[in-house]
Amino acid sequence: MADDDTQQNPFARPGFVVGAVVVAALIVAGVFLTVLNLNRGNDAAPPAPDPSSSATSSAAPSPTASGGAGGASVCGLEGQVLSGTLTTAPAATWAYQDVFAYPESPTYGPAATAPQGYRYCYQHSPEGSVFAAGNMLIGLFGSPDSRAALLEYALTNGSYRDRLLSEVGSSTSDVRTSIAGFRLLSYDGSSARVDIAFRSTTQGQTVNGSAVFDLVWWQGDWKINADNAEPFRLAQLPDTSGYVNWRQE
Repeated sequence: MADDDTQQNPFARPGFVVGAVVVAALIVAGVFLTVLNLNRGNDAAPPAPDPSSSATSSAAPSPTASGGAGGASVCGLEGQVLSGTLTTAPAATWAYQDVFAYPESPTYGPAATAPQGYRYCYQHSPEGSVFAAGNMLIGLFGSPDSRAALLEYALTNGSYRDRLLSEVGSSTSDVRTSIAGFRLLSYDGSSARVDIAFRSTTQGQTVNGSAVFDLVWWQGDWKINADNAEPFRLAQLPDTSGYVNWRQE
């Protein structure tokens, strides 16, 4: 990216960069920096999530009407819940994408895998949105090609779609990341804001992080809202207290 982009990227500043783990994680998921750079007017790093903050009760921005909103499940996955929240972890089995464990369920999804390797098709429910966000997070740590394919599918039409797709990172790293928990910040059936806590380790160092996804139900699946300038946000966490524990045992 251009030098001025790097200078204005809050995650590149000394106050936020806390070691090789964070740097490696950002390199692996190049899209993280892309999304952050779309908010160049923000001079501070995104704060760690606070359960008492307004984000907990606010709804994710709705996508513009583009002919693709709503719709029945893209792969016929049954079940639809248009309101509610989650305070306990949904049942999941854990499979592997390389060394990264991801959650799956015959009820909540993912119910399909594309030839390019990314997973998709989640239940239209609070649980489905959490499974979607968890799998998207792990998918962003895949190969550059699989990451690009995932975003091609997972981004809605929107103001920032082309930019996000064009700036997908191509680097890889030896960072290992695992899901640690989640918080469903908002859910109304048409949109969901899901906060996934994760733990990344590399070179003997470990850091806790938060990845907040703004999702919408679009073309029969949970997708990332590309009409939002920051549809995916990262923050460092001191620990994962306050999250519903959700991890491979």
